[in-house]
Amino acid sequence: MEFRLANESDKDKIWEILQQAIAQRKADGSNQWQDGYPNTETVANDIKNKYGYVLTENGIVIAYAAAIFDVEPAYNDLEGKWLTNGDYLVIHRIATHKSVKGRGLGTKILEMLEDIAVSKKIYSIKVDTNFDNKAMLHILDKLKYVYCGEVKYDGSPRLAFEKVLHSK
Repeated sequence: MEFRLANESDKDKIWEILQQAIAQRKADGSNQWQDGYPNTETVANDIKNKYGYVLTENGIVIAYAAAIFDVEPAYNDLEGKWLTNGDYLVIHRIATHKSVKGRGLGTKILEMLEDIAVSKKIYSIKVDTNFDNKAMLHILDKLKYVYCGEVKYDGSPRLAFEKVLHSK
């Protein structure tokens, strides 16, 4: 397996994976990702801004995440308290292809992004998810992310988490 920055040739496969995740969230009865976000423009912007990362197996894209080494404006209005106030990595849009569900790849992606953050001397990761995204909540709990409060996107509340990292 290889974890790398996404490029233009990955765009269609990334969108396929995100469409599967959107459909799964709907099937689970969630309103998360049911309002036209994410979309193909989101993917194009992620690639252009070097936010998009893909996990490949035998050269085939099987998972995706956006890793943003910048401020997330919505996080400034947290109803709660972050663990830290310094630089952080924001992770959005984690999704895996339906053919690899159940293999722990969401966990693996977060662990690899933690390593990338530390290599860039960033020792905090912040992430948010919908209150009913059981899979993501399980991963965050497993990896010891700490619940810090709620943030809002377009008026919709999201649970916000942070993990403080340590150099290895």
